[in-house]
Amino acid sequence: MTGEVVLKKGIRSMHPQKFGLWLFLISVVMIFISLSSAYIVKKGAGEWIYIDFPEMFKITSVIIVLSSISMHYAYISAKRNNIKSIRVGLAITGILAALFVIGQFQAWGELVDGGFHFVGNPASSFIYVFSGLHIAHLFGALIFLGVVLTNSFQYRVHSKSMLRIEMCTTFWHFLGGLWLYLYLFLVLNN
Repeated sequence: MTGEVVLKKGIRSMHPQKFGLWLFLISVVMIFISLSSAYIVKKGAGEWIYIDFPEMFKITSVIIVLSSISMHYAYISAKRNNIKSIRVGLAITGILAALFVIGQFQAWGELVDGGFHFVGNPASSFIYVFSGLHIAHLFGALIFLGVVLTNSFQYRVHSKSMLRIEMCTTFWHFLGGLWLYLYLFLVLNN
């Protein structure tokens, strides 16, 4: 079974690991919705400063989109049993993720150089919290990516064994979409 929804006696069911992933993703959404709400409330309370967002945030946004494309390439390659392409897609995804994290740290450096620190005005504090929590989740996804990449070298990722790469792809696309949401939210609500 590849993790898709199947019918059993008229009841829809899902692989337990995939269900667990979706519960986790829902909890992450709830965390960021709560933080977004807190951001809006705190902004309305005053004492808010305008922040010039680092250009690096734009670059990392492009990088995260490219990593989603390479992850999807690996997923499609698994469906086609193209083992070499799976490995290439996963490796590129990992490299792009590392570049994303490096870029985020550089963006933090740009913020500090601009006088926007974690402690101080809540406007800058929220930027660090949003991007830091995203990076924390990305580290979890990188571990998962490493497991899937290792499995691909053991020939355990292919069209008849898709569960892990499906879950990793879902997690990866989720994080890409989450970053784009966070970036747009922060820019539009600055």
